[in-house]
Amino acid sequence: MTVHTVISPDKRPGLAAEGVVRSDAAATNSAASRKLYKSRVPIYPKEAEGQYRSFKWAMMAFTLSIYYVVPWLRWDRGAGAPNQAVLVDLAHERFYFFFIEIWPQEVYYITGLLILSAVALFLANALFGRLWCGFSCPQTVWTDLFIWVETKIEGDRNARIRLAAAPWNANKIARRFSKHAVWLTIAGATGGAWVFYYNDAPTLLHQLMNGTASLGIYSAVAGLTFTTYTLGGFMREQVCTYMCPWPRIQAAMTDTEALSVTYRRDRGEPRGSHKKGQGWEGRGSCVDCNQCVAVCPMGIDIRDGAQLECINCGLCIDACDDVMAKIGQPRRLIAYDTEANILRRQSGEAARYRFVRPRTILYAGVLAAVSAIMLVTLTFRHTLDLDVVRDRNPDFVRLADGAIRNGYTLKLMNRTNRPQTLWLGVTGIKAKHIKVIGDGEITEPVAMRVDADRVRTVRVLITVAESELHSSHELTFVLSDQARGESRAVKAIFVPGAAQ
Repeated sequence: MTVHTVISPDKRPGLAAEGVVRSDAAATNSAASRKLYKSRVPIYPKEAEGQYRSFKWAMMAFTLSIYYVVPWLRWDRGAGAPNQAVLVDLAHERFYFFFIEIWPQEVYYITGLLILSAVALFLANALFGRLWCGFSCPQTVWTDLFIWVETKIEGDRNARIRLAAAPWNANKIARRFSKHAVWLTIAGATGGAWVFYYNDAPTLLHQLMNGTASLGIYSAVAGLTFTTYTLGGFMREQVCTYMCPWPRIQAAMTDTEALSVTYRRDRGEPRGSHKKGQGWEGRGSCVDCNQCVAVCPMGIDIRDGAQLECINCGLCIDACDDVMAKIGQPRRLIAYDTEANILRRQSGEAARYRFVRPRTILYAGVLAAVSAIMLVTLTFRHTLDLDVVRDRNPDFVRLADGAIRNGYTLKLMNRTNRPQTLWLGVTGIKAKHIKVIGDGEITEPVAMRVDADRVRTVRVLITVAESELHSSHELTFVLSDQARGESRAVKAIFVPGAAQ
């Protein structure tokens, strides 16, 4: 058995000098007794004041206003169509966004929006760091709101720390109860607002208030209330650090030329306490006051350099600027800057900002290309469409005279807000009979009335004589709007059956 000689941390005389011999088993047991994960240390951020704090308040008001107000905006789409400006109508398989209406067959528009969002996030990160995380992310917005409520009820940072350490008494119970009651109210409003995007808002509000909404609606509100309350009230920075994938992804989307909240160590070091009247020769501007740490909602020290947890909210900039003003030093010891500029200053070069770089050109180009494609397709999108599905069970039917019949299900789509008369025809096959069930045989294009913003499903039976089965088995269904001069053609296959 191998043995290890370990110097004991015990301070008793003699033990440190002679050492302590332990076996592998003892060493293993000691390691197992240590915790593998560090318990979360609650963060009590100090309330900051300044330019970035004001901007965060403005962004909170703006984003929350959009979230709560948008479901109540109206948009006239004509009779029979919903008049809610933004609506995800799952019951009728539609997504309405003001003048845009997306059908299930146009899911590629949703894909395009997701691509645009991702590339825009990449571009913003390459230019300005994690601005989305610091100012616009829902987790940041609601966490900021919850912390503001906590501050108003429990007091400033020091008061909250004292309250957390104090024994339970009437004062602590009252403050905690009040805080959680307000948190639950905000969380409930959050969950309630979300379901309005999937239903007519005034109608659903009435149903929610009088208890006639469906169980699914109440379950959705309860689930969203619980997640908002938990993530914004309790997990906070843990969501950004452990649950969100973006901090890991953004490392590949950025470089040393990207702006981010940066401690200018070329100006701040060496740091240390400073007394009034002392000179600044041979030392940096950082007085090691830790105010940047006290205001950080993530609980990190920006002076340690770029960190995964930093959300670039800029609150440490406000706190440091306030201290610099008090000690008579220039502001922006912590600032939006680049790592490349820190190195340039340390080597005596002038700082410069390179917004045009290969990666930003690439992201901007992709963003412009996808935007242009979506704009063109939206501008020239069809107001009618046609889907064709051939029967598979059975593939074909052999009739008494030897002819073969295939069945097809057609979906005729009218995307306008008024009823349309569309014309359906079949070309490309020498058919004996072409029959639309309910409308008789087609000898020439037949008129089919389709209601406004609706899909009409029809069944078509095509019979080919035995003598013609050797010819082409490809056919084309053509749907046209003669008034608008618009048409859609969909190819299909005719199965001739097995040879006899």
